[in-house]
Amino acid sequence: MTTLTLVLTAAGSVLLLLFLVMVARLHAFVALMIVAIGAGLFSGMPLEQITQTMQNGMGGTLGFLAIVVALGAMFGKILHETGALDQIAVKLLNSFGEKRAHYALGIAGLICALPLFFDVAIVLLIGVVFAVARRTGGNVVRLAIPLFAGVAAAACFLLPGPTPMLLADQMNADFGWMILIGLCAAIPGMILAGPLFGNFISKFVTLELPEDLTEPALGQHKMPSFGLSLALVLFPLVLVGLKTIAAPMVDPDSKLHAWLVFIGHPFLAILIACLVAIYGLAIRRGMSRNKVMEICSAAIQPAGIILLVTGAGGVFKQVLVDSGVGPALGESLIGAGLPIAAACFVLSAAVRVIQGSATVACLTTVGLVLPVIGELGYSGAQLAALSVCIAGGSIVLSHVNDSGFWLFGKFTGATEAQTLKTWTLMETILGTTGALVGMLFFAFL
Repeated sequence: MTTLTLVLTAAGSVLLLLFLVMVARLHAFVALMIVAIGAGLFSGMPLEQITQTMQNGMGGTLGFLAIVVALGAMFGKILHETGALDQIAVKLLNSFGEKRAHYALGIAGLICALPLFFDVAIVLLIGVVFAVARRTGGNVVRLAIPLFAGVAAAACFLLPGPTPMLLADQMNADFGWMILIGLCAAIPGMILAGPLFGNFISKFVTLELPEDLTEPALGQHKMPSFGLSLALVLFPLVLVGLKTIAAPMVDPDSKLHAWLVFIGHPFLAILIACLVAIYGLAIRRGMSRNKVMEICSAAIQPAGIILLVTGAGGVFKQVLVDSGVGPALGESLIGAGLPIAAACFVLSAAVRVIQGSATVACLTTVGLVLPVIGELGYSGAQLAALSVCIAGGSIVLSHVNDSGFWLFGKFTGATEAQTLKTWTLMETILGTTGALVGMLFFAFL
C-alpha cells in the first residue's frame, strides 16, 4: 500500500480509538483491541497474520511487564505498610521546614513514588499535603502541585517505574543509561513543574482544605529509620545500575561479570528488593507472615486492569509495526526533516492528547518509530535518550481523557477549569523539560 494510505490508517486508528473511548464509552481494553484489528485490516495485512500479531503483541508486552508490575506492587505496598514511605516524607518536611515545604513535598513524591503506581502513590501521600496545609494555613495548590509533579516525574522517567521500565525494554535501551538520563530529566522537570510553577500558579488559583478532613496518624514511633527507608527505596536502582557501571569494569568471561549482569536485570533487582523488604523490614519488625501474605495479595489485585490495558496497547503497537503503518509514518516524519528525537516527542504527545493514557502513548509511539530507529544502528544509550523523549511527550497536555486529570480534581477539590490551569500546565512543563533533556543527551551521545 502507498505511504499516504498507511499514514492515513495510523491517523484514522488513533481517531477511532478516541471515538470509542470518549464517545462510545467503550472500555480502553476493548477499544484498543478493536482499533488494532481495524489497523491490520485497512493496512492490508493477511487475516491470519492479524491474529498472530495480536497474540505476539500481548505476549511480548506482558511477558516483561507482568513480572515488574506484580513484584513492584508488592514492594511498594510493604514499604507503605511498614511506614518507610511516611518516614521519608516526614524527614524531608522536618529538614526543609514549613517555608520550603513545597520543595520537600516534590522530593518526597519523587522518591516515594519510585516503587509505586502513580495512582497508589497519590493516595498514600496526599494526606501529607493536607497535614502541612493545615499547619501552615497555606493554599493547597502550592503544596499539591509539587507532590503531583514529583510523583508524575518518577512514574514517567525513573526506573523501576512500570512505564519507563516497559519503554526501555521495548526500545532495547540500556537500563543503566535510562536511570541516568531519567534522573537528569526528572529532577529539573520536578523542580520547574512542581515547587516553582506551584508557587506561581497559587497566586491565581486557590484551593481550600476539605471540610471533613481529620488529622492523619503517621505513627512515627513505629517507623523504620529514614536511612533504612531511603536505602530500601533506592536498592533496586543500585542493582540495576551495577549492570551498567560495574559490569564493564570486569572480565566479560568471568563469573563475576555474569552475576552482575544477572542481578542487574530488572526482574532480579525488584525480586531481591521485595524479599529484602519482606524479611529485612516487615517480618523483622514483628509483622506476621499471614499479614505479609495479605498485604502482597492486596497489592497485586489492582494491577490486573493496568496489565490488560497495557497489554492491549502492546497489541496495537505490534499491529502498527507488522502492518507497515509504523515504518511509513516514521519515515514520513524523518523525510519531512523532523529530527528523530523531536519526532519521538511529537508523536508521543499527539497520541497522548488523543487517547489519554501515557503508557499506551509510549507503546504506540514505539510501534511508529522503532522500525525506523532499528535500521539506524543507535546505541543503547541513544535509545535510552529517545525513550526519555517519548516518555516526556506521553504526559503533556493532559485533559479530560486522562485519569490523572480527574484524580487531581478529586483529591484537591479543583474544578475542571482549575485543573486545566494547574495539573495540565504542570504535566506539560514536566514532560517538555524531560524531553528536552533527552534530546540534549541524544545530541551528544
